[in-house]
Amino acid sequence: MASLTQFCLWLEQTALSQAIQGTAWIVPAVQTVHIVAIATVIGAVLMLNLRLLGLVGRDQPVGRFSARFLPVIWWALPVLLVTGAVMIIADPARPLKNPFFQLKMGLLLAAMIVTAFYQFRLARGADLLKTKAQGRGAAIAIAIPSLALWTAIVFAGRWIAYY
Repeated sequence: MASLTQFCLWLEQTALSQAIQGTAWIVPAVQTVHIVAIATVIGAVLMLNLRLLGLVGRDQPVGRFSARFLPVIWWALPVLLVTGAVMIIADPARPLKNPFFQLKMGLLLAAMIVTAFYQFRLARGADLLKTKAQGRGAAIAIAIPSLALWTAIVFAGRWIAYY
C-alpha cells in the first residue's frame, strides 16, 4: 500500500496531472465522453445479449447481428481506457485506492474475456449459437454472465464516487 501511495503522490505532481487539475473544463469534459462511451458499450452489449437470448433480432442471423455490434464494443473500449486514464492522472489516489475501482477493473477484465470468448466462438461457427437445444444453452451461458458482468461494472463504477 505504501508503494501505491508513493506512486499516487508522484503521479499527482507530474506536469500532466497539474495541467489537468489546473484546467477547470478538462475533467468534466472527459467524464462526459467517458459516460457516453459507457452508454455506447452497454447499448451494444445489451443488444448482443438480447439477440443471444432470442429476445430481439430473431429475423437476423447471430453472425450478422454480432458484426454490427461487436465493433462498437471494441472501438468504445479504448475511448474508455483513454478517458479513464485522464481521470486517474487528474486525481490518482481517489480511484487507485478505491476498492470499487479495483472491483470494476477486475469485472471489466472478466467481461472482456467473455466478449472475446463469444467472438471466438462466433468465428469458429455461428451454428453453435443457433436455436437448437445445445446452441441455446451455449447462447444463454454466454449472455447471462455477460449481462451480469457489464451491469456489475456500471454499479461498481458508480460506487467509486461514494466510497
